[in-house]
Amino acid sequence: MQKKIYLVAGARPNFMKIAPIVRALQESGDLAYRIVHTGQHYDREMNEVFFEELGIPEPDIFMAAGGGSHSQQTAKIMLAFEEYCQEERPDAVVVVGDVNSTLACSITAKKMHIPVAHVEAGLRSGDIKMPEEINRLVTDSISDWFFVTEPSGITHLRREGKPEEAIHHVGHVMVDNLLYQINKLAQTQLGASETSEFKAAQTKRAKRYGVITLHRPSNVDDIEVFSRISKALKEISAELPLIFPAHPRTRDNLKKFGIDLGENIALVGPQAYMPFLDLWKDAAVVLTDSGGLQEETTALGVPCITIRENTERPITVEEGTNTLVGTDPARITAEVDKILRGEGKQGRRPQLWDGKAAERIVDVLVSELHRN
Repeated sequence: MQKKIYLVAGARPNFMKIAPIVRALQESGDLAYRIVHTGQHYDREMNEVFFEELGIPEPDIFMAAGGGSHSQQTAKIMLAFEEYCQEERPDAVVVVGDVNSTLACSITAKKMHIPVAHVEAGLRSGDIKMPEEINRLVTDSISDWFFVTEPSGITHLRREGKPEEAIHHVGHVMVDNLLYQINKLAQTQLGASETSEFKAAQTKRAKRYGVITLHRPSNVDDIEVFSRISKALKEISAELPLIFPAHPRTRDNLKKFGIDLGENIALVGPQAYMPFLDLWKDAAVVLTDSGGLQEETTALGVPCITIRENTERPITVEEGTNTLVGTDPARITAEVDKILRGEGKQGRRPQLWDGKAAERIVDVLVSELHRN
């Protein structure tokens, strides 16, 4: 009988991580799989077209967990996932990243004696105040197989006593998906949007531009911190036009705190993946507090300024195009100035970020599950 795995995703970025694994499973044909959407985040952009762009089918299971506090959300996902595992018990559960769905489904599976594979295992920021850091630590403490994106992950897992044979340096599924989407973008005619109009206007004037994303509570929920960052952004925009696709909470805080970004920063709504990729891939610089964008910019060689005090993805700084600057306005503007003068760092794509991570993951899963 063919072995079966559950692939768990809770939010749009998770689907971009499981999509290459689904495509590799389809190519291999050695394992049956079901896609589980916990419904942790509702996203109006996650429609039939979204899954067509990813080259995967829509989820087999939708749990509609919804919002609530971290505890409420985690509990709802655990209860629902347990029911599905009881109805149709998988031979393994694959979780990705560090969201609440990752934590909830890994705990549930492990208590039901179902093996757990963690994709993006071993990443550590060292900041226990980050909910994502707690999710990473707990998930890795109970997982059976660890699929690692960079050497720091191996170091952390070894230090935490994980067996060597369970640690697999495979590369990065997010980069797999990025390269897949870049190829698809070259063959796709995108419709008009706020971002395409902004990009076209700058290109017509032979001007460079920068892209901003900010969403972490430590940056956008604190008036002093957000004001400092905004001061730097406004100063940068005097030399470089900026576009800021802002999440509703971030936009609400701009209004609540009375922060004026000035006329040279185009404030737009959240973007679908392909239009946003088309925007930032040609940017002079990306200013962000996102984890994923640190990696994606490194993969495409786009200069990245990370407005955080720490990063769980140090290879993007050590080898890639990423610079960690904190929230000091002087440091932020100085690093952007260096990039605009052509003095920014010249990064390279890390080892195994070659678009084949998912194939390596599937090979390991097939080997391990057929062994048992």
